[in-house]
Amino acid sequence: MVFSGIRNRLLATLPPSDFELLAPELETVALDHDAVLSRAGDQIKHVFFPDSGAISLMIDMADGSTAATALVGRDGAVGILSVLGPSPSDITAIVRADGIASRIAASRFHAAFQRSPAIRHAVQSHVRAMLMQLQLGSACNALHPVGARMARWLLQLRDQIDHDVLPLTQQSLSQILGARRTTVTLLMRNLRASGAIRSDRRGQIEIDRSRLAAAACECHGTMRQQVEEIFSMKTARSRVTAMPDDRHVSGRISGGESGAAV
Repeated sequence: MVFSGIRNRLLATLPPSDFELLAPELETVALDHDAVLSRAGDQIKHVFFPDSGAISLMIDMADGSTAATALVGRDGAVGILSVLGPSPSDITAIVRADGIASRIAASRFHAAFQRSPAIRHAVQSHVRAMLMQLQLGSACNALHPVGARMARWLLQLRDQIDHDVLPLTQQSLSQILGARRTTVTLLMRNLRASGAIRSDRRGQIEIDRSRLAAAACECHGTMRQQVEEIFSMKTARSRVTAMPDDRHVSGRISGGESGAAV
């Protein structure tokens, strides 16, 4: 399927001839909330390029606890490191906000990667952005209090979906932060008292972005600035325009389906 345009910023860096190596193999799929795109230990079958929505990359510990290491949206991809060769996923990727993605078989993406310097450069840009997020995230986890980290995660999700009502439960936040549910409840109460959170009920958290930013650590602003710098260097190479909202969706990723990794 050849698209007239696409919202994923990583694909948008590709020149037309390089994008056409992928276009016939790309299919549009809907990403359902809480859908699992990959499970740790599974083989990587697909690469997903989100146009909208948000996906958290989770580490599963031996005792059953979890923590998020990164958030992927329209700036990146899930499963892209399959170009390094067949290997099981190290992470579990969970859709945290509904969206649309372009999906391609990992083997097909690898073939295009081998042929195209521009696709290889796009993969390098993605790796650079992810390493930045992982490194800053590691420092943030070690140095900043859990309340500031929670505010940072909420702002990152807000950046991806561009809306002040976030589709998150306190249980999801507990999984993302690697914190006890009681801790998250207390932190939510503090953020409500400060006006950073207007309401949290029925699986949705409504935020006040400016007040939440005041509660967050500096890592959110640093991550956002560095991602924008990565993409600003590629603006002149971009050839893909925004796609209309009535794109045909050829598939849906629901809670039980998997097959991708970072």
